[in-house]
Amino acid sequence: MPKRQPVTAGFDRAVIPTIAFINKAKVGLGVNFDDMIAAMQTFLDEHFTPVWGAPACLIKASKPKRGDWAMIFLDDPDDPDAQGYHDITKNGLPLSKVFVVPTIQSGDLVSVTACHELCEMLIDPTATLWSEGPGRSLWAYEMCDAVEDETFNVDGVTMSDFVYPAYFEVFRLKKPRSAQYDHLKRLKQPFQILKNGYSIVRNGRKTYEKFGSRAKKLRFKKEDRDFHRSEFRKYGAKAATKIRRRSRGG
Repeated sequence: MPKRQPVTAGFDRAVIPTIAFINKAKVGLGVNFDDMIAAMQTFLDEHFTPVWGAPACLIKASKPKRGDWAMIFLDDPDDPDAQGYHDITKNGLPLSKVFVVPTIQSGDLVSVTACHELCEMLIDPTATLWSEGPGRSLWAYEMCDAVEDETFNVDGVTMSDFVYPAYFEVFRLKKPRSAQYDHLKRLKQPFQILKNGYSIVRNGRKTYEKFGSRAKKLRFKKEDRDFHRSEFRKYGAKAATKIRRRSRGG
């Protein structure tokens, strides 16, 4: 049987981002770093990219080369003024940060957090995209929030469920069975939020989190969300200013 070609083989390599995975954490990740990178490449090639058309080449590195995007694993938040996982480097390139200690303390898996951030970074690097939702609302174009507790294994490493493009197509509310809305087929219609998920919604000037259940809302309040990239989206212009200020600093 011929060896399966990666999805990246069908794209111009000159326009595919290379994402350098850099582990600066001193505490254990709960998963072998090399195995996680390999599994996440398979996740992209076989699950995510065929749906979203957003390939990437993942590599292990000690620092990113010129032009590379990056995902850095750190023990704790590295900037007391930080508002999110996602950042932009001084060269204007996407950078995701996975804070290992808060992730583990929250009972989450580092691989799932990294997968979540990878999906979001590839589709909306600057956290600025919104989709028109029911009742003229705007929904943040987030790939994993609505299904964030749903997971599946790729080569023995746990990955995050993610929504499909049809999830953001408001016209499908009239015929919800006309499409698939997430990879694991947990969602039954557009803009649905599973009981352990949430979404960021804007109505007029008001932006808020919409939860799939009261239990999730209560748990959300107890979680340390100060370093989640959705804070950038929620606070708009103020967050953008902070991104630019930190970017100039390196």
